[in-house]
Amino acid sequence: MKQIYSFYSHGRLFFAIFMNHILIFMDKNLSFLLLSAIPAFLILAFTNIDTTNSPVPQKWETGVGLYSFNHHSLTKALSMAKACEVKYVEGFSFHNLGQEFGNKTMGSLNQEETLVVKKMLKEKGLNMSSMYVDGAKNVAEWKKFFEMGRELGIKYLVCEPPKAHWNMVDSLAGIYKIKIAIHEHKKGSSIYWHPDSVLAAIKGHKNIAACADLGHWVRSGLDPVKCLKMLEGHVIGLHLKDIDKSNQEDDVDMGTGSIDYPEVIKELRRQKFSGFAQVECEHSMEDNQEIVKNAVSYFTALH
Repeated sequence: MKQIYSFYSHGRLFFAIFMNHILIFMDKNLSFLLLSAIPAFLILAFTNIDTTNSPVPQKWETGVGLYSFNHHSLTKALSMAKACEVKYVEGFSFHNLGQEFGNKTMGSLNQEETLVVKKMLKEKGLNMSSMYVDGAKNVAEWKKFFEMGRELGIKYLVCEPPKAHWNMVDSLAGIYKIKIAIHEHKKGSSIYWHPDSVLAAIKGHKNIAACADLGHWVRSGLDPVKCLKMLEGHVIGLHLKDIDKSNQEDDVDMGTGSIDYPEVIKELRRQKFSGFAQVECEHSMEDNQEIVKNAVSYFTALH
């Protein structure tokens, strides 16, 4: 391709110089004026052809995983997310929503209470693009989450379903038009810690995709960029965090740890990733609003 580009670039230059001499010659004779307009047009058309390798603009949205604020009520968590200047959040089923909801978890809400959550999101100018679902044991419990997802406008459910549920959740995802995105907790905590197991769940299930948790891959001794390459074409969501270089259990401010985020961005661009990237902060959780806001700014500035 480089040889073709080089030939094309030099050919374009030669053509432009040659036609410029022709125009100078013809300019001396008005009878050639009409004819001179033709090659001039050709030069313009030829030289305006884009031969650069500029990247295609990527369309992805950066948001906040409400798990970052799991020490707080839903009201406080949404206010904190709003202060981080995002439009999207990811909920999670075991979030204790506070006294306003009788200390119920997100996953235990009824339809009326779900509508209250929907109203709260709208008032804050936020959209819940996804929800982490934990512990669904049967089709009825899965359907409840899909029903809630449809009411809230959720695009995908992040989860780690047992193998016996693969066909079931794939079918429900097709019915409700809400994707399943397989999440990867660290090795020893999840069967999905390695991309191979995620690909096994995806195979033959058109409504199952991947939510790439970069931090947990590091905790499993894996390279996040290589893992993204393995899951190319299947990643619809990201969990963004950073892990301490010396102690890979500890969460640190994004951009200061083990993950090479410029390389992550480069790989996402190569894949033409189009989805949601949710910042997750797992440290200083009593008061981490500024940490999360800085992480959003850091990631946004990179892309």
